[in-house]
Amino acid sequence: MMAERYGGVHSPGGPPAAAARPRRRSRAGARANALFVAPVPLLLTAFGQDPLGLAFDLAAFFVLIGAAWLTREGLRAEDAYDARPTARRPALPRKMLGAAATGAGLALAGLPALGGALVLAVLGMALHVAAFGIDPLRNKHAAGAPGWQSERVARAVDEAEAHLAAMRDAVARTGDRPLTARVEGFAATARALFRRVEEDPRDLPQARRWLGVYLLGARDAARKYADLSGRVRDPQARDAFTSLLDDLEQGFARRTETMLLDDRSDLDIEIDVLRDRLDREGVAMGRKDD
Repeated sequence: MMAERYGGVHSPGGPPAAAARPRRRSRAGARANALFVAPVPLLLTAFGQDPLGLAFDLAAFFVLIGAAWLTREGLRAEDAYDARPTARRPALPRKMLGAAATGAGLALAGLPALGGALVLAVLGMALHVAAFGIDPLRNKHAAGAPGWQSERVARAVDEAEAHLAAMRDAVARTGDRPLTARVEGFAATARALFRRVEEDPRDLPQARRWLGVYLLGARDAARKYADLSGRVRDPQARDAFTSLLDDLEQGFARRTETMLLDDRSDLDIEIDVLRDRLDREGVAMGRKDD
């Protein structure tokens, strides 16, 4: 089936599940976390020095912690960029800023010896770039799609992802873990539609209302439910919100499946047109002339 071709899985009696895609291993793993540990020795040595050395070491510690945070966030942004067929480059080059901050932190650690500080700064930035690379510098477009069309899709998907993030944050405030997991399940189904539109930007007009209006309404409903839940536990309100998620998930799944079926219809039409042309030229498909 076409849905299976694109990774969709039909569940008995329900809508197609979200596309099953192999998970990429996150770059923001052990190496990035090690950056938070590396500056700790500066705290151990700082308090055994004179006031100037203490100030330099403490400043170096905090600058290096900031560099580690920038690097980790840059790696996460790059993971998101790589996972999408259509994506805009990160607005803030966090990895490159992290490299610069690493150099600055190591320079502070090397002061007051100016020569040693400069050597540490250059080595720190070079090793950081070698280990983590630089941020994506170009927007990524779907194959065969004009740049302006991919830009529109990237903006629409970014807006939709922001609505999903706001929903997740609102429901997380309630402390209701099963409901938080339910929102994550809905988000996975919604992202199947996002990926579909990114793979073929021509589908954006069909999906724009789903990426914008419907997700905006779901975000507002999540916030209102979270506000109400913060004041009083209302099982009926929870049931109503859960029912809304069910309806939305089914709608997103149907929209994604319809797009896949439309592709199949387009393919059938192209095959029929090609057959007619070959018939007019006196050539039968699937047969060889003797």
